Formats: sequence, C-alpha cells, structure tokens
Amino acid sequence: METAQGQQQATPGAVTAFARFVLCGGGVGLASSFAVAALASWIPWALANALITVVSTLLATELHARFTFGAGGRATWRQHVQSAGSAAAAYTATCVAMLVLHQLAAEPGALLQQVVYLSASALAGVARFAVLRLVVFARRRSQAAADTRPVRLAVGRPSTPAGSEVLCYAA
Repeated sequence: METAQGQQQATPGAVTAFARFVLCGGGVGLASSFAVAALASWIPWALANALITVVSTLLATELHARFTFGAGGRATWRQHVQSAGSAAAAYTATCVAMLVLHQLAAEPGALLQQVVYLSASALAGVARFAVLRLVVFARRRSQAAADTRPVRLAVGRPSTPAGSEVLCYAA
C-alpha cells in the first residue's frame, strides 16, 4: 500500500513536470551541442550530429521516465520509440521554420535566424512535452492511479455460485 501511495506522490503536476522537462531536455541539449562540436572534429558533422542525436534522445527519454514524469523506472522500448518520434517531429518543425525563413528572406541575419530557430524550437518543445506527458508516459501514471484505488471486499456474502444473470449484472 505504501508503494502505491509513494507512486501517487511521485507523480508531479503539470508545472513541476514542465520545469523538470526544461531542465532535463535543456541540460541534455546543451551537453549535446558541445558533444557534436567535439565529435565533428574527428568525423563529418552530419554523422556526429546523427550519433549525438540518437544518444541524447535515449538519455533524455530515460531522464524523463525516471525524473520528469515521475514514472520511477526505466523507459520501455515503446516509450523510447514514441519519444524518438516526437523528437523527429520537433526536428522537422525547426527545419521547416528555417526553410520558410530562407524562402521569405534572401539573406536573413544571424539574429533573425536565432529568433526563428529558438521560437520554433520552443513551440516544438511545448508540443513535445504535451505528447510525452499525455501519450508516452500516460500509461504509467494512469496505472499508478489505478493501483491506489481502494479495494472493496465483499464481507458476509454467501459463497454459493451466482447465476449467469447475476454475473452479467455485476460486470
């Protein structure tokens, strides 16, 4: 019983989960940017970016499972795949935003490029948070909530088998 209550208390609210999401995702993102730069000195940048993206997505998903969304355990393969899908969608959104910018402005300045990229990244991040919270890690939260429901025992009922009409009614 204490475990179920501990899981219920460990499930953070939306604001706390979002703050943890920004902290974990931002920390992994910052570390990834340095890792890509370092690795790109030895291998082509595109390959370095791809490798670091895979590793950072795996790491962030584990952090989100254990810390951000209060699941208290390791992420499943299903959660890793769904998280990778949401990361790919966020990556696509930022690429499209930059493509649109370059279509609208022949030579956008560095400041405008940063504003567009960071804005698109922030919007994609909010959408990714919603997907992770409501879809990817929702099953564990709903399971933890189901585990904390009180069990009702039938005391004093006769132990004779019920007819099919009673069984159907009880269902």
